Amino acid sequence: MPHNLIFQHTTVGGLSGIDYDAVRNIYYLICDDRSHLNPSRFYTAQISFSAAGIDSVAINGVHYLRQKDGATYPEMTRHATKTTDPEAMRFNAKTGKLYWTSEGDRVINTKDTILIDPTINVVNTNGYYADSIPLPANLSMQLADHGPRRNGVLEGLTFANNYQSLYVSMEEPMFDDGPQAALIENEAYVRIFKFDVKSGKNVGQYAYKLNPIPFPSPDNGDMNNGIPDILWLGNDKMLVTERAYSAGKGGSNIKVFEADFKGADNIIDVSSLIKNPVTHPVKKRLVLNMDDLGMYIDNIEGATFGPVLPNGHQSIVFVADNNFNPEEKAQFLLFEVIPD
Repeated sequence: MPHNLIFQHTTVGGLSGIDYDAVRNIYYLICDDRSHLNPSRFYTAQISFSAAGIDSVAINGVHYLRQKDGATYPEMTRHATKTTDPEAMRFNAKTGKLYWTSEGDRVINTKDTILIDPTINVVNTNGYYADSIPLPANLSMQLADHGPRRNGVLEGLTFANNYQSLYVSMEEPMFDDGPQAALIENEAYVRIFKFDVKSGKNVGQYAYKLNPIPFPSPDNGDMNNGIPDILWLGNDKMLVTERAYSAGKGGSNIKVFEADFKGADNIIDVSSLIKNPVTHPVKKRLVLNMDDLGMYIDNIEGATFGPVLPNGHQSIVFVADNNFNPEEKAQFLLFEVIPD
């Protein structure tokens, strides 16, 4: 997608989540602009493709995300506790509502202290507030090094079991659960939360171990690995995307794993995996390493099942967030799922 594409007086970019509405044949694309360029928002789009690949991506709608009082979200300013950081979005085909997450924020320095808790929000397809899901206490931002890390919170979202369950994944480990991913294997466990959709209650938490960061930074700059999105498969399994970044290397390393929750410990009552290590984490196996494609892959942040392809196989569409940076690319990648 062209950099800084303008649609209805808004800048299209920062696409951090994607989901497909099969009835209307449209895609929902949440934007992670924190009301800096335009009010926090999501787009609708039509993606046309054939057996040969993607033909076109056409943005055809934009809707602002609304607070409970109907107002849009404000830009980050000093002590702007109502600022939101949109990251993931899923469409509930049973209710016609959209669920989206905000990472919140945690800024603690000599100039300021800002604690904004993450949220799971429910809106109508026009962006207006409908409901929210209460979060467990361990998702609250803390002054001390407990709870979620900044920019490592609720990134992935997927419905399961015919929209009866909602799974939400952390991007990085909580302070209490272990270190961030490193160049060598360590105990970098992230939590994946399970909610009952009808009651909104958190009924499960599970430990998923991140892979090591595959490449050092040539410039000795930032390096990280985390989960940008999850996608339910059925039979206690989901696809988990891991996105690793090493400053100066260019692009991202994207790996897609099949995660199996069968037999995994429910750690909902475990406050710290450092103090009480998990015995049975979520099992995982590599399905795809996008480095094997031999092409430039940027900051993949969203994944969705699309329509069935002409040969009867399922499609998956990934979207990359360009961070509104001219050196990064807003990409759409189409894959065919080959049955075992």
